[in-house]
Amino acid sequence: MAVEVLMPKQGNSVESCIILDWKKNEGDAVSVGDVLCEAETDKSTIEVESTAAGTILKLLYAVGEEAPVQTPIAIVGEPGETYEQSATAAESVPEKITTPIIETAPSTPVSSEQTRTTSETAVSPRARSTAEKSGIDASVLPGSGAKGRVIERDVLSVLASRPPVSPAAMDALRTKNVSVPVSGSGIGGRVVLSDLNKPTAETVPSAHEIPVKSVRKVIAKRMRESLATTAQLTMNIYADATALRQLRTKLKESNPALGLQQITINDLILFAVSRTLVAFPYMNSHFLGDKIVEFEHVNLGFAVDTAKGLLVPVIKGADMLSLAQISKSCKALAAAAIDGKSSLEDLSGGTFTVTNLGSSGIDTFTPILNAPEVGILGVGGISLRPVERKDGSVAFVEHIGLSLTIDHQSVDGAPGARFLKALAEHIASIDVLLSL
Repeated sequence: MAVEVLMPKQGNSVESCIILDWKKNEGDAVSVGDVLCEAETDKSTIEVESTAAGTILKLLYAVGEEAPVQTPIAIVGEPGETYEQSATAAESVPEKITTPIIETAPSTPVSSEQTRTTSETAVSPRARSTAEKSGIDASVLPGSGAKGRVIERDVLSVLASRPPVSPAAMDALRTKNVSVPVSGSGIGGRVVLSDLNKPTAETVPSAHEIPVKSVRKVIAKRMRESLATTAQLTMNIYADATALRQLRTKLKESNPALGLQQITINDLILFAVSRTLVAFPYMNSHFLGDKIVEFEHVNLGFAVDTAKGLLVPVIKGADMLSLAQISKSCKALAAAAIDGKSSLEDLSGGTFTVTNLGSSGIDTFTPILNAPEVGILGVGGISLRPVERKDGSVAFVEHIGLSLTIDHQSVDGAPGARFLKALAEHIASIDVLLSL
């Protein structure tokens, strides 16, 4: 009896995974525990194992497609066995996939048949026929059909908006890669053959298309959802960085045997944030719509720029760790993220997030919340700012820019400002904070 293999659930926050590479093809024998495919979430890359033994009868998703968790991705049974796809599986499979296209290794060229199948299945037969007769490339049109499918009305809409075309020009459109200008030189603006060879102001400049997929696709979705589901307010402040700089210098010059030379400005900021959050539990919380969950300890996330996109490893129990422990944990988690070796545990469970753009020359910015967290701190660079002394004189003192974004559904502006002010004071007296 045919069995459906499901995309496994990956924590509470992961709703779907993107198929990166199929390790098995239709018709291949498979055993329980064999790796069927590699998939990617917004957090990490995973291997999906088969939960059934037999022959792969059907792969339900193509490489690059997004498969919801707990829905079928493959069907396994006896060779030649017929099967009936469940309603859940049928609804989850994108309409454009009629034949699974397995992405080949870089050394193996993709066949023209595979390319043809992928492009044609996104266009209805009637739309394709009408487009071919009219010299229109239907594959580049935005589709208004189910799941973005290009249908005949999409082609007719293009025809209605373009000028009349002479028979000779129409033949050229069908056989050459040329576009129709906004107006022609013929009678009544009719496009003639010579118009197709003339450069016009409407000529589209050459461009390189980059498909939005993998981690970038998931990041885009989560950032959009964050802005759509939260009431985000950002406030900025500058903290005196004199003590921060002095302490960093002392640590760098300390005895190597102490293991403190590699502690960075960012490590010191993470330490200050972890201690400040303890006194402001409303900032160390999740907003869940009908309730707010405040956490006793701080699981501190920090943004890491990787080749695949932005990842946020989490330092668990940061408020209970020493400065040296935070620094060591931060470096290990960041290295794993950059190398693509982060586990789901590494990237989940955060209660507050810090993102640092100071090394890029940014002073203040607007960080986007990592929902359901209610706060995220943006750390900028250190720069000189004028400060009036008690005697009326003005001195230029190093300050570090801090940008706090809060979810106004959970935290009002005044409480958020009190947290940010307290953090700035802790950073300004970081040497004192370390002694507490």
